[in-house]
Amino acid sequence: MTQGADGSPGRRTVLGAAVLGTAALGLGSTAARADERDSGHGSYRDLPSPTVIAHRGASGYRPEHTLGSYQLALDMGAHVIEQDLVPTKDGHLVCRHENDITGTTDVAAHPEFASRKTTKSIDGVSLTGWFTEDFTLAELKTLRAKERIPANRQENTLYDGRWAIPTFEEVLRWAEKEGHRRGRPVWLHVETKHPTYFRGLGLGLEERLARLLRRYGRDRRNSPVFLQSFEPSSIQRLAGLVDSPRVVLLSAANTRPWDFVQAGDPRTVADLVKPEGLKWIASYAQGIGPTLDLIIPRDANGKLGTQTTLVRDAHAKGLILHPYTMRNENTFLPADFRRGTDPNAYGDAFGAFKVYFETGIDGIFTDNSDTGLLAAADFRG
Repeated sequence: MTQGADGSPGRRTVLGAAVLGTAALGLGSTAARADERDSGHGSYRDLPSPTVIAHRGASGYRPEHTLGSYQLALDMGAHVIEQDLVPTKDGHLVCRHENDITGTTDVAAHPEFASRKTTKSIDGVSLTGWFTEDFTLAELKTLRAKERIPANRQENTLYDGRWAIPTFEEVLRWAEKEGHRRGRPVWLHVETKHPTYFRGLGLGLEERLARLLRRYGRDRRNSPVFLQSFEPSSIQRLAGLVDSPRVVLLSAANTRPWDFVQAGDPRTVADLVKPEGLKWIASYAQGIGPTLDLIIPRDANGKLGTQTTLVRDAHAKGLILHPYTMRNENTFLPADFRRGTDPNAYGDAFGAFKVYFETGIDGIFTDNSDTGLLAAADFRG
């Protein structure tokens, strides 16, 4: 989910969160899907508040965007599980945070793919590596996932090589199976990555995603899925294809969505978080996913400042807020909540969660679902 670059549970997992598994949700049988469509039950408004969204799965404990990461997050009790989607050369949607798979797979160790290494411009940024759109699905399936930030999460490297890159259809099947087993729908939070870039390659994401959503009964307004993108035009396109709940992601205030850059739209994120911008978003989406710094800015020293009016203004337009991303490690926390000098040690994540929940947000993305669930339980009292 996080725009741009951004262990095993033994040391880190807050074990008490396991008992919160009743909050986990999953998709049932065809009959159950029909019941959900017709009954009006299962609205995103009925999710626990604050909603705990597993950012790329349980990525604080397993390599991100793997079935192992998704399963652990669901077992911990996460309310919603996130997937980021990029296409293969032959048009399949796979779950990777970026189409550049250099840092999240073992592709560099495959001599048969050495010639695929190349330099590309992705949304105005020059990147050198290996990219999903240059591989068929069969070729990608010969790779194995690995930890993206091993310097921060050395324990997660234990699981390097254990899982393949999942297709989104495989995730939908997994969610259906888990939902049937648990008797509750497994909610997903699905992001289209670099949609303008891929449309330019003839690999449009939205139509492919909509076909899968219709096939698996997740195309209705009460379906257990959120659709998200940093490009508003992708969400507008999806709004014309399916009725599933939609969220516009918002990066730093001084940035412009890439589709705005390409279309010559001068608006920045700072414009979109103003009441008029939020009104425009509410005309085709049900929520926003702002960076946490748009909720409470940090000062030059990394400490939290004064809360903005974004939560109040978005709620006034009927929008929910799912900001990103909470992580337990000191290096990712506001300076107010860092503990000790080790950037990779855990800080006062519970304290940070409490401050963010007090702003009135509806949910939050986190790499550590167990911590987020306990913090949410504490907040609800």
